[in-house]
Amino acid sequence: MDKVFKALADPTRRRLLDSLRRQDGQTLGQLCAQLAITRQSVTQHLGVLQEANLVNAVRRGRERWHYLNPVPIHELPQRWIAAFEEPRLRVLDAIRRQAEEPQMTVTKPTFVYVTYIHATPERVWEALTDADLTGAYWGHHNVSDWRPGSRWEHRRTDGSGIADGGGTVLDATPPTRLVMTFGDVDAEAGPDASTVTFLIEPHRDIVRLTVTHVNLPSDEDFDAVSAGWPAVMANLKSLLETGRTLPQAPWEMHAALRAAQRNGGDGTTRPDAP
Repeated sequence: MDKVFKALADPTRRRLLDSLRRQDGQTLGQLCAQLAITRQSVTQHLGVLQEANLVNAVRRGRERWHYLNPVPIHELPQRWIAAFEEPRLRVLDAIRRQAEEPQMTVTKPTFVYVTYIHATPERVWEALTDADLTGAYWGHHNVSDWRPGSRWEHRRTDGSGIADGGGTVLDATPPTRLVMTFGDVDAEAGPDASTVTFLIEPHRDIVRLTVTHVNLPSDEDFDAVSAGWPAVMANLKSLLETGRTLPQAPWEMHAALRAAQRNGGDGTTRPDAP
């Protein structure tokens, strides 16, 4: 805890944390542009924040992207937190442990999908979290208060209230980053849970939306999401750019193609069809 107090004592380091709170996921160059100090000084300050576990850095190619880790700050007033808030803190603590030991947790198949959308980050965030919008392009309402530690449900649009999936919200940083477990509604949010991350990166009039799905249970699940996520994101993109979803649900096309492959394209079932 001493390292956390030391890190927070410096106004420059607090400015870095405030910047990451406003826009989580920034490179060293982006952070340097906001401060009137040398690149070396910013690097040193980031080192103190990382040592205190207030910032996590992830390397992508030649760049390191920095993300705010709020868990140590939440731990400071833990003794005054009401009992009903403790489950949220346990989820955040699990995120911290997962970030510290990624080589031990990311052992199952991982799927990554990238698309570019003519929209604002705020509009894409709304499309991912608004129940009515998800119902329009996904065929299910995604329902939650979208706070870290809260549950979310993938409810049918037929009014039955039945949830065909869901999980726990792990991180919600509007309008740039949403992380949630993805599976059964009542599944535990442990380090091995199937987890989806939506990263929204703006560039002028467009955004780059990256969907990363880790800890997929099996190769069959990987094949399923490899078809499912592009279909859902294509419908989202169409809705935001044209105001309408695609004339046919894209996942229905995938199902039809799979059926044709199984039947050999001529109505006869192939011997090797799964």
